Order: sequence, then structure tokens, then C-alpha cells
Amino acid sequence: MAGARPTGPVVERGFIIAASLPRRTPVTDHRTRFLQLALRVEALRFGEFTLKSGRVSPYFFNAGRFDSGGALAALAGCYADAVEAAALDFDLLFGPAYKGIPLATALACAYAGRGRDLPLAFNRKEAKTHGEGGTLIGAPLAGKRVLIVDDVITAGTAIREALALIREGGGTPAGIVIALDRQEVAPDGPALSASQAVAAESGIPVIAVAGLDDLLAFAGESTELLDQRERLQAYRARYGCRISVQDAPTGG
Repeated sequence: MAGARPTGPVVERGFIIAASLPRRTPVTDHRTRFLQLALRVEALRFGEFTLKSGRVSPYFFNAGRFDSGGALAALAGCYADAVEAAALDFDLLFGPAYKGIPLATALACAYAGRGRDLPLAFNRKEAKTHGEGGTLIGAPLAGKRVLIVDDVITAGTAIREALALIREGGGTPAGIVIALDRQEVAPDGPALSASQAVAAESGIPVIAVAGLDDLLAFAGESTELLDQRERLQAYRARYGCRISVQDAPTGG
């Protein structure tokens, strides 16, 4: 994931803040650890960023900045803690191309370090016509309960493709885990966030290591980020989803 930089958003007046919670208390919560890590590696930045939707966001998240072994290992630990907190039943990890591949691989390594050796699979963007052929690589999906690992859900296209591939391969999607949920409604969609829409459509849970609500709480507890909290709150008030995860409809 080395060298990745934002391609969609255009930084108009961006700046980077390296922030942390007060050091007087140890950090044990995976959401706080994740946000601290994201700030440290500059995967999470504050400023003014024009998104593909045309919205001007006060923050931007780019998982491509977790571009070292140490950063990926720490990130995978946050993913594993979030998944374990959700008590999901699964027995295979799937990483959608492209960012989901290193994320799922790192998570598999994290679980191996905790004594659970999980099979891993991922897909190609284009089908291979020679050698083993096809679009799937790694462990067989047939008969497995599959956890999809990705960075974010924007339009949900990659996730929907992954769901179809898993079902075609004989697997059963058990859940989706992402790093950050922006918790905002689509420009022309229903009053649901992208992750809520995918969960409602597929009937499987979407877990986020952290969401915008967590970022707001984190900013409120950090003296270095207090000046960002008002801008985050204004963005949340304007674009945030109005339906809670518990109230969102679910599909079959």
C-alpha cells in the first residue's frame, strides 16, 4: 500500500494534525487506538477536502497511508478487536481488490498471532485467462462463513461485487468490517449511510472500527483537536444519517 495518495478529493486548504488523547490514562479502546494510529500515519487529516460527491469535508481518510509493516500490524489489531467485540461467527477472511487484499491479509496474520489460523481469499479486478484462471485467489469459499474486510464503503460497488463472488463460490457472507464509517447519507439516496444501505440490502452486519461519532468524541477529548470538533459537528448536522444502526431496515 506504499505510495498511495488521495486521488478523488482535491485538497484546497488542508493541514495535518498529529494528535493524541491526554497521556495520563492508558489507551485500551480499539476505536481510540485506531484514530490515534490514523493521525500518526497521516491516514486521517483535517482541512478542506472536496469529495467526489462535491461535498466539502473537514476531514479525509486514506487507508493507503498505512504503508508499513508496523502500521498494518497495529491496524489489523484494531480490526480484530472490533470484530471480536461484535461476536461474529465466521471462518474465512475475504479481501476485495485492491485495498481489501492487504487489509484482509494483515487481519489473518493478526488472528494467527492470537492462535486462530484463518483461511484467506481475495479477488482480481480482471479474470485471469491462463494458469489457474478465474477471478478468485486463495482458500476455497465453498461451505465457509465469510467475513469481508475493506477500508471504507462509499458507493458499495466493490462490496456488492464481493458478495456476489462469495455466493458464486459457494460461501455464505457473514459480515463486513471496515476501518471508518463516515455515517453520512448518499447525495441522491435514502436517509441511510452507505454502510447501512449495504447492510439493509444484504441482510448482514457491517462493523466499523470507528465512525464519525467516535471521531467527534475523540476530538472532544483531545486539546489538540478541539478546534476541529465544531467543524465536524456542522458537517455531521448537514450530511449525517438520521437513522440509527438499530433502526435501519434489514433485507434478506
